[in-house]
Amino acid sequence: MELKDYNQGRLHDQISKVVTVGIILVLWHFSFYLGGLFCSMKYEFVIKEIVKSVESSEMNLSPSVQVESVSFPQCSANLQDYTPCTDPKRWKKYGKQRLTFMERHCPPAFDRKECLVPPPDGYKEPIRWPESKNECWYRNVPYDWINKQKSNQHWLRKEGEKFYFPGGGTMFPDGVGAYVNLMQNLIPGMKDRTIRTAIDTGCGVASWGGDLLDRGILTVSLAPRDNHEAQVQFALERGIPAILGILSTHRLPFPSSSFDMAHCSRCLIPWTEFGGVYLLEVHRILRPGGFWVLSGPPINYEKQWRGWDTTIEEQKTNHEKLQALLTSMCFKLYNKKDDIAVWQKSSNQSCYKQLDTPNNYPPICDDSIEPDSGWYTPLRPCVNVPDQKYKKSSLQLITKWPKRLHATPKRVASDGAFKQDDNKWKIRVNYYKKLLPDIGTDKIRNVMDMNTVYGGLAAALVEDPLWVMNVVSSYAPNTLPVVFDRGLIGTFHDWCEAFSTYPRTYDLLHVDGLFTTASHRCDMKYVLLEMDRILRPKGYAIIRESSNFVEAIATIAKGMKWDCFKEATEYNIETEKVLICRKKLWYSQQSA
Repeated sequence: MELKDYNQGRLHDQISKVVTVGIILVLWHFSFYLGGLFCSMKYEFVIKEIVKSVESSEMNLSPSVQVESVSFPQCSANLQDYTPCTDPKRWKKYGKQRLTFMERHCPPAFDRKECLVPPPDGYKEPIRWPESKNECWYRNVPYDWINKQKSNQHWLRKEGEKFYFPGGGTMFPDGVGAYVNLMQNLIPGMKDRTIRTAIDTGCGVASWGGDLLDRGILTVSLAPRDNHEAQVQFALERGIPAILGILSTHRLPFPSSSFDMAHCSRCLIPWTEFGGVYLLEVHRILRPGGFWVLSGPPINYEKQWRGWDTTIEEQKTNHEKLQALLTSMCFKLYNKKDDIAVWQKSSNQSCYKQLDTPNNYPPICDDSIEPDSGWYTPLRPCVNVPDQKYKKSSLQLITKWPKRLHATPKRVASDGAFKQDDNKWKIRVNYYKKLLPDIGTDKIRNVMDMNTVYGGLAAALVEDPLWVMNVVSSYAPNTLPVVFDRGLIGTFHDWCEAFSTYPRTYDLLHVDGLFTTASHRCDMKYVLLEMDRILRPKGYAIIRESSNFVEAIATIAKGMKWDCFKEATEYNIETEKVLICRKKLWYSQQSA
């Protein structure tokens, strides 16, 4: 039976659950009767037997999903860097206005690939962290465009079989280290662990985000798939967090008040055009009290305009428009030196009250526009006012890192549930490390928790030499603000679609009950094929799932050339199992 056919048995499951509940009620009343007859130790024994009886009844009443053996063919070699929802081959179908063709446009169901994406010819196991921050194998990301076009800016250089990343950039000719040093002098919060999360729009090869990792700041590097060829792929090959994305017509896949700092280094985003909607989006995702850093046009135009193919009058006008727009949405110039300017988002409600007047632009967003919505949500030309209920989540008041990681965030629904989740994942991760000893070593750097709640897995792994992309389902309760409040990073996503990344970009994928919760919406075969696409050869998947799904998942995984073994959970619960899988390294039988 196919996984999607499992839904046809849901009526039977519902009847089974009713029967199970009836059994529980009868046994519960019976336990009280027994409690009057036996001592407390015997009563405890009876309760344990009741639990076993209920678990046994559930197992007997819930059928396992069955699938036939399958063997997936390899995709064509020209799909080695296939990104289904940002596929350049489909760009002509979409408009050029505001670069909408670079946004997510996923293929229709009839055009989805049922094949395994091959690695490039000559692909090698990626260089391990921390060496990978400065070098990678050329054959793993075989693109020369940046090397040729940006050679004078030292983004990267090719020598023999490797690319090297010297830390150059358009706006930091003296290297990214000197650039960030100057930035730290302008923003003291970068030094005292006030600032923990950042986003870099138009990230290049993510040298800024890579440098900040050494300073305890976790950065999401964001760039589209464009003529720069594989910016995000370079970042992830280096072991630096990054996703594909662009500011165009939809919001970025983050909730409001997520990042402590946002950065643009000559990212060429037209901040003052289209009613300032791109800057309004930065305002939305920036935490109250957070910082927006801009270097490049029109900053320091008085000295730099000659190198920008423009006039000093034009750049002066652009600078004035930018400053006026920032002021209109409650940003205040915080500091400025040389080519770097820093603005701070206000956390003062009096400023936002002044915006709430007739004919004011930009207007205050009305109640119909959910500030935390970030999945295929159109950009709106309005200001999202920070919720005063969460004023202690502002950058000035939030707990500093690392205490921030385990402090209960103000945006969590239940303090008890949060603490319980935090403790649960400490136990689970200790168990995972016994099952998979490579966790915590340099063999695993890029990790994705595919359906997190509060980022518990990432929190439990924080001392290890890795980072975790926390994914919250667009169909699940919105707990992503809690993830960011903890000082972690993440994104919204719907696993019925492909993720916004290149192939072979993660060392470890973690799944916790995703197939149980999403099988009624998504064909799980395609979810597993997507996991194969984004998993590196010799990478791992930890699939924690209902016993009903484990055998079916293992059957499909075998058809993807994965080796899997099944284990009990840390508490040896019969209704749940842990599947540990590893993807094989294989090469295309075709030439690209």
